[in-house]
Amino acid sequence: MFLVLVVTPELREFLARARGGAVRLIQVLIQNEQLVLGAYREPQQSWDLDYDHFLLPVLDEQEPCYVLYRLDTQNELGYEWIFISWSPDQSPVRQKMLYAATRATVKKEFGGGHVKDEIFGNGEEDICLQGYQRHVSSCSGPAPLTAAEQELQRIRITEGRVKQVKTEISVESKHQTMQGLSFPLQETAKRALQQLSQKSINYIQLRLDTEKETIDLVHSNPTETCDLPRRVPTDTPRYHFFLYKHSHEGDYQESVVFIYSMPGYSCSIKERMLYSSCKSRLLEEVEKDYHLEVAKKLEIDNGDELTEEFLYDEVHPKQHAFKQAFAKPRGPAGKRGSKRLIKGAGQGKQES
Repeated sequence: MFLVLVVTPELREFLARARGGAVRLIQVLIQNEQLVLGAYREPQQSWDLDYDHFLLPVLDEQEPCYVLYRLDTQNELGYEWIFISWSPDQSPVRQKMLYAATRATVKKEFGGGHVKDEIFGNGEEDICLQGYQRHVSSCSGPAPLTAAEQELQRIRITEGRVKQVKTEISVESKHQTMQGLSFPLQETAKRALQQLSQKSINYIQLRLDTEKETIDLVHSNPTETCDLPRRVPTDTPRYHFFLYKHSHEGDYQESVVFIYSMPGYSCSIKERMLYSSCKSRLLEEVEKDYHLEVAKKLEIDNGDELTEEFLYDEVHPKQHAFKQAFAKPRGPAGKRGSKRLIKGAGQGKQES
């Protein structure tokens, strides 16, 4: 059965009065299958100075809501507003669906002509003042962008220092150019990589600090192959360097293996894109500046994959050199007919 939500008279009257400009922020909630008035704020300073101070405190990490925020600019109908849809990751799926289905109703009730911009967010970084400014910047681009391109553009603005890198797509494919990020290594991470190159340690775990734009050392505890699954976090991405000690065809070998662990879609899009973009530049720096020859680069989503057999097969892939000989197809089944004798031209003339 289709659910139609009712707008309470209190909310309808308040929206009508607020369009005149006396209110800076209006929060709209869904309660008991009704659209009701939540918090509201009157303007104190300019719209950008009021923005984070008014908006962020009304956001609940467990409950979605709509927020109408008044700008200081006007069009032919009056003041212009931002329509914000807040849907945090931790909120129940039913609530997310309910708010998504009611979005158009709230906008129509308020008056779509007053809405200058619409933004959606499941984290504060999406809809804070900087998030809104990134949204405006992406919308003012010369050409329409896909959702992935918009997300990448927001990361470029926030993180900066975008550089050209080359990434290898596959064994058979050529290299193609893509945009990547280069975060500097912290001193503790540099020392650990130096120690790994000297083989005085055998394991390093690194993380991205997206606020400081750096690559930090998590730890470099001694690690055996059987310990690797426990080293991989289940809720956050990581880079790992492991000195894999093993025997191959009777010879003792030590191979440096790089492991990029990304625990599926439990991580945010921003984390996935940043870790993916920084990976190539990090490996370039490690191989060039620390003379670490990486024998194998792995990407996993679960630490349970890192078994002794798995690592060995990845570092020393089996060579399938056996080539099956051509098998002559068998003739048709059953009895063959009697052989025919084909006479030459001269022989035919003699008989006639």
